[in-house]
Amino acid sequence: MQAERTFIDDLKHQYRFGGMTMRLLFINSGIFILIQLFYVFGRLIGGDATKHIAQVAESIFALNTDIPLFLQHPWGLFTSIFAHFTFWHFLMNMLFLYFSGKMFESLFDQKRLLYTYLVGGIAGGLLEMLAHLIFPVLQKESIVIVGASGSIMAIFSALAFHRPNLKVNLFGIFPVRLIFVAGFFILTDLFSLGLDDGTAHFAHIGGVIIGFLSVQNLSSSSNFMNKLQLLGDKMVLFFSGLFRSDKKLKIKKGGKTRATQFKSDEEYNLEAKTRQKKTDLILDKISKSGYESLTKAEKDFLFNQSKNG
Repeated sequence: MQAERTFIDDLKHQYRFGGMTMRLLFINSGIFILIQLFYVFGRLIGGDATKHIAQVAESIFALNTDIPLFLQHPWGLFTSIFAHFTFWHFLMNMLFLYFSGKMFESLFDQKRLLYTYLVGGIAGGLLEMLAHLIFPVLQKESIVIVGASGSIMAIFSALAFHRPNLKVNLFGIFPVRLIFVAGFFILTDLFSLGLDDGTAHFAHIGGVIIGFLSVQNLSSSSNFMNKLQLLGDKMVLFFSGLFRSDKKLKIKKGGKTRATQFKSDEEYNLEAKTRQKKTDLILDKISKSGYESLTKAEKDFLFNQSKNG
């Protein structure tokens, strides 16, 4: 008799096999819980502890727009894109991340989702800091930035600019083209610049810019996200080689030993372009006839595309 899987087992399974979207959700959730525990600890101690612990949490997980303060805690440029200090901010961002991340993985792959998330969030933080340097109205006070909004806007805008006519059901009822939904969010951020509403609109726009650029000349080696992924792969190989006794990975096949072969940029881009064309044809079929009209081979192809990372 097979033993029932526990809640912890379910979480482990989702983290391992749920794709990059689920892993990002787990990381954001874990950091949110950690921050809340900081605040609970401070409240229980009482006195000035709440204030001091809040300052510690900000120094670890927030991005400060004031350059001298930023230089004291530069890691905030990275940690802030995983951090949320309030429940509703966390909940709204995670719902949006789940929706856009799953759709992104069906069109691209897990590795590209991770790169888009990281680069979009960091670029958004840098643009917000630059805006506070340039515009006097934003220099009145130093603010801290937290949240995955810039990263999520990069993911969502990449989807919208890549597949503008793809329809989503708004509120589960009204079919709306993806580009119109993205346009609404983009215009809202543009029209809200300069407002003291507690939202980092420049960070959102920074994410949008990254999302747009990431899908230009998608299958070309000139695409900047392709270049970043290639650079990242080379760095991983380099550092993994430092901790490996045999400096050259060997593969035995048919009694022969040979070094691992890597695809050239031309081979990689040709295969990516072929896969993308096939994906586009399948998605067009879904938009016209529904998911159930797909053959088993087509469903398997989409599934495998979502798992390639």
